[in-house]
Amino acid sequence: MKKTCLVILTTVVLTTFSLSAQNEIKDQLNPVFTGVPSLSITPDSRGGGMGDVGAATTPDINSQYWNPAKYAFMESPAGLSMSFTPWLRRLVNDINLSYLAGYWKFDELQSVSASLRYFSLGEIKLYDYQGTEGVTAHPNEMAIDIAYSRLLSEKLSAAVAFRYIRSDMNIPSSESDMIPGNAIAADVAAYYRTPIEVGTGDGTLAFGLNISNIGSKISYGDEESTLFIPTNLRLGGSFEYPFDDYNKISFNADINKLLVPSSQIRRINEDGTLEDENDFIARRDAARNMGPIAGIFKSFGDAPGGFSEELREIMWSLGAEYTYNNQFFVRAGYFNEHKTKGNRKYFSTGVGFKLNVFQLDAAYLISVAQSNPLDGTLRFTLGFDLDGLRNLMN
Repeated sequence: MKKTCLVILTTVVLTTFSLSAQNEIKDQLNPVFTGVPSLSITPDSRGGGMGDVGAATTPDINSQYWNPAKYAFMESPAGLSMSFTPWLRRLVNDINLSYLAGYWKFDELQSVSASLRYFSLGEIKLYDYQGTEGVTAHPNEMAIDIAYSRLLSEKLSAAVAFRYIRSDMNIPSSESDMIPGNAIAADVAAYYRTPIEVGTGDGTLAFGLNISNIGSKISYGDEESTLFIPTNLRLGGSFEYPFDDYNKISFNADINKLLVPSSQIRRINEDGTLEDENDFIARRDAARNMGPIAGIFKSFGDAPGGFSEELREIMWSLGAEYTYNNQFFVRAGYFNEHKTKGNRKYFSTGVGFKLNVFQLDAAYLISVAQSNPLDGTLRFTLGFDLDGLRNLMN
């Protein structure tokens, strides 16, 4: 019963990443699966409106997810934001992601930040073989983290974050001994930005790095239900150019790669036959039993299809943001994942409006791949400048 529950509920979440891919032998469909896949869902509307980019974009309140090192460059001393994303609305109407993030710069060089994410899979009802309604479950995943960032120079900052993760996928049953999974993880991040002269104005060039979710595996009770968490390498670049005192535009790009062992499938030999089953089982079990740190290094060279498949595991995204008078924002972007690794391909667009005290952002996703359940996904984010709010109240 326990294994069945885990398979059913994990499949619901992983539909996000693989439903639109087609299983063709010639393409060797082989997505990388991890536990707690909700940690990879973009939580905020600004990054979501630019094709899921954020490693090197200008700092904002939601930098905790993208690159916490950016907080050291924030101009306001404190901020708080709340985001809400209805998820997979083409399939169900009660799955959603809620996200809360905030930061505090306690001096010119240092800041602390934190975030809380809660992913609800809604209500799941089970029925017996006669069709009689049985137990009802409310599976969910959550993570809470705290980060410290510091300026190392006028142009460079670094950060470290610590995270507690809990995944409750249990369906109450007398036959099930499945327990909620727990894990701890850390992020290591860096951010570099420098002014550059371009044409008649001064632009800003930035680069960002974030290695997130470096930590323990997550277990739901035994070795068979022990999974890697989504350790991820994110690299990004950004260029911002002001046309004048009121108008500016930025162009941004990110690449991502999961730093976990590739899913192992039976290889096809040069003569067209499948590899020996015993060899496949040994290779699969070795990948499953590998430690998290060893898995990070192994992830760069263990794809069953060789180097060409390793390249397929790299996801990339592009995004642009136009700003008028630091108050109105228009965004657009594109995200790409190889068809054999999940086939998430989509455009996104977004808008934002900012006053002295708060900022409201929204984003909308437009799928390129057919029958993609992500199509039409909406995100909403409301941010507050706590220092401005305090001054307003005084």
